[in-house]
Amino acid sequence: MPEVITFSNTSPLLYLHLIQKLDLLPQLYGRVTIPPAVESELAAGAARGVNVPQVSALPWLQVMPLASTVSIPIVMDLGRGEAEVIALGLENPNSRLILDDTLGRRIARLQKLQVTGTVGVVVKAKHAGYLPVVAPVIGALQKAGLWLSDAVVAEVLRQAGEM
Repeated sequence: MPEVITFSNTSPLLYLHLIQKLDLLPQLYGRVTIPPAVESELAAGAARGVNVPQVSALPWLQVMPLASTVSIPIVMDLGRGEAEVIALGLENPNSRLILDDTLGRRIARLQKLQVTGTVGVVVKAKHAGYLPVVAPVIGALQKAGLWLSDAVVAEVLRQAGEM
């Protein structure tokens, strides 16, 4: 069976970095791959003084160019990072995408791609034994700026066995 490649968009990297839980990604997935647009978004954030992870300092994070721009979804409301992550998913069957954007997740699912988000990573980390509880991590993510509805928080806590 071919190796499952994990592709991440910018927001999961940013939010996990802000709450000092970025190490969950290599613990759960080994190597994580990003498209050039995500690398550019992180660099642009750093240039503006935003606290973002530095790609070159993370040996488990690699940049993969797209084989073709033809596979990039043409959706006006989809950010370049999300579009390139979805395109890489389409180019690499049996891959996993980490996306938080609702539209991006919907498009990826319509394309039959495997999708999770930042909170999905947190729940998986608890089930894998890397986190004792998720409730404080969810609170930290919200404090860092990740918007989550009350229904999503309740579902995450239920999935984590904390409700």
